[in-house]
Amino acid sequence: MPSSAHAITLRPARPGEAAELTELCLRSKAHWGYDDAFIAACRAELTIDPGDIHPEHMRVAVVDDLVAGYVELERNGRDLFLDKLYIEPTFLGQGVGRALMEWATAQAASWDHDSMIIEADPSAVGFYRRMGARDAGTAPSGSIPGRWLPRLVLELPD
Repeated sequence: MPSSAHAITLRPARPGEAAELTELCLRSKAHWGYDDAFIAACRAELTIDPGDIHPEHMRVAVVDDLVAGYVELERNGRDLFLDKLYIEPTFLGQGVGRALMEWATAQAASWDHDSMIIEADPSAVGFYRRMGARDAGTAPSGSIPGRWLPRLVLELPD
C-alpha cells in the first residue's frame, strides 16, 4: 500500500492506456460494493475510447510508477462537467483525489468557467463536499435507467 510520503505526479492521459484507465474506473466503482451486474451496466459509460483522449481535458495520477487515478473534464456548451474522477482503490485516502481535483479546478478556471458540475456516485458525495462543492439537486444516471445521482456544483476561483 502506498504511503502519503510518496509523491503524486500528474500527467496527460495517453491513447494507448484507454483500456487500462477504463478498468481502473470499473475497479474504483466496484470498490463501493456494487455487484457484477451493476458494474456491467456501467461499463459503456465508463469506457474510455482511445480516440476520445484529449490531454487538455484529462489527467492521470501516478505514484511510484503506478497509475493511481484518473480525472476527465467535459465541456458541453457553457457548462463544464467533472465527467470522471476515479481512484485505484489501494490509493484511496492517499491524496490522489485531492490532487486530481486541484488540477481539474485550475484547468476549469483557466477556461474561464465560473463553476463545475459534478454528477456523483453517492459514495463520493462526501469527498466532493469536502472539496467545496454544494448540493444542486439530482441527475439521471447514464448507466442505470430510473436511478438518480446527486448533483453538485463547485464554484471556481476567479
